[in-house]
Amino acid sequence: MTCYFRHLQHIFKKAELEITGDNKREIDRIFHGIVGVEYKDCPAAWREVKKRLAEDEEAFVHKLKKALVRQK
Repeated sequence: MTCYFRHLQHIFKKAELEITGDNKREIDRIFHGIVGVEYKDCPAAWREVKKRLAEDEEAFVHKLKKALVRQK
């Protein structure tokens, strides 16, 4: 779980998101949902996250922010 989070600090900062022990799992679920990968398939999620970030990082950050707002 969350094996790729260490590579995403700049994305969390752009999304104004603080990762804590309490929200880490839910943020991981959101990432899996954004990229359309079954939850807990970390390698597949990371591959797709990298691909999406390379294509359009700002759009990915926007989707992350939108998902976080919906969750609240």
